[in-house]
Amino acid sequence: MSKKLLKSASTVSSMTLLSRVSGLLRDIVLAQSVGATLLADAFFMAFRIPNFFRRIFAEGAFSVAFVPVLVEFRANRRETEARAFIDTMAGRLGLVLLILTVIGIAFAPAITGIVAPGFRDDPVKFAATVDALRLTFPYLFFISMVAMAAGVFNSYGRFAVPAVTPVWLNLCLIFAALMWIPVFPNAAVALAAGVLLAGIIQLAFQVPFLRRDAVLPRPRLGFGATTEAGAGREGSSRVFRLMAPAVFGTSVAQINLLVNTVLASFLVTGSVSWLYYSDRLIEFPVGVFGVALGTVMLPKLSEHHVAESMQRFSELLDWGLRFTALIATPAMVGLIVLAKPLLITMFQYRAFTPHDVDMASRSLVAFALGLIGFVMVRVLAPGFYARQDTRTPVRVGIIAMIVNITLCAVLVWPLGHVGLALAPSIAAIANAMLLLRTLRRTDLYRPMPGWGALLLRVAVASTAMAAVLWWGAGDAAQWSADSVMVRVGRLVLWVSVGAAVYFLGILSLGLRPRHLRLQEL
Repeated sequence: MSKKLLKSASTVSSMTLLSRVSGLLRDIVLAQSVGATLLADAFFMAFRIPNFFRRIFAEGAFSVAFVPVLVEFRANRRETEARAFIDTMAGRLGLVLLILTVIGIAFAPAITGIVAPGFRDDPVKFAATVDALRLTFPYLFFISMVAMAAGVFNSYGRFAVPAVTPVWLNLCLIFAALMWIPVFPNAAVALAAGVLLAGIIQLAFQVPFLRRDAVLPRPRLGFGATTEAGAGREGSSRVFRLMAPAVFGTSVAQINLLVNTVLASFLVTGSVSWLYYSDRLIEFPVGVFGVALGTVMLPKLSEHHVAESMQRFSELLDWGLRFTALIATPAMVGLIVLAKPLLITMFQYRAFTPHDVDMASRSLVAFALGLIGFVMVRVLAPGFYARQDTRTPVRVGIIAMIVNITLCAVLVWPLGHVGLALAPSIAAIANAMLLLRTLRRTDLYRPMPGWGALLLRVAVASTAMAAVLWWGAGDAAQWSADSVMVRVGRLVLWVSVGAAVYFLGILSLGLRPRHLRLQEL
């Protein structure tokens, strides 16, 4: 039912909002503690490497393969077999992750040299990155097991716990920045230790909730001769088979980001940090809206696929795309118009300078241009993964990756780090358009009536919002001269005014809930 789905999406969105707000507080503290310095670049690079693998293998390929299989187990088989599948999956995934973690720690210098070749010219930066990576890489093990727990929760219709779990990472990094940086000889290592602490706490946080819902895994390798053990082996083998192509299909954005990171390592000091801070602001709306929609849609789309209810399958995709247009468009406009006020208010203190704001605002605008594409991919990809089709996103992803790499090579020289933000934005839009075209050509998605009127209302209201914000926000010099509280007050005021103008605009233009197709899904 759409009301239940909307409630689930609201739960994920609100919990994710809490996580993103704490994440912004974290980045404010980091900006003041390390700014865009050499050690900041070292930490962000060391943190990005395990995050790259986490988003591909755990939250990416594993989740999109695991959730549909678990939903199918619960729909067609006994609950005991579903539990055996969870146990076997936990054991086998844990073993793979343990091996990867040991390899990552042992070969940290080689990995750093591959991912950040430009750092080799600065021995201090390179050594700091290696030392930090040896502490951040074990985070991959803990957070990947957390991602599996999230898949179990989501399959059982429990969305709040996994959505709020990232708050612990933000709290641990804030703690490390305030308490450990002053006493550690290396700020990058201090923050890396905070990441490792966060991984341990995040995994421990799942245990009481898994036990409460009677789904706490008992890790096994599934070598028994019982029916349940056979089901566990069969299910886990299918997940790993589905993961093979899904690794690429879900990692296009991460591979694009990795390519950009490699190129950024050759640019002036600060480029990695400027891209990090601007990307963090983009991740706010992507996480609050895109991830929330994709998270709740995947299990529901899987149910419709198992039940062979293709009409509802299509209607659910249409519902997700309408909300994308309604929310992502004004978010994009707001980020572009308020780029400098946002960065000044949140980060321009102590180590983060006006020059850093100017540089980061340029990449923020470039990232914002692709926001709709980033969110659309989150909504459209579940349309394939719910059907256990992990190959189609691979084919589309290859095209998107080629677009990104080509544009990076072309744009990095005239535009510097801005080109490295603009390229993945264009690639994300290309990715989304190709996924949409494929869904339509295979008749898996049939747009409902009313799209033209909806897009016109959104465009007019967004234009009105942009005009008001452009007139009222003022110039960057004034924002820089204001005190902290004045900056915060002004930002809250204009964000509120912009939101009010937009929503009053679409309502005055006649938008009603029925235009979002709020019906039985």
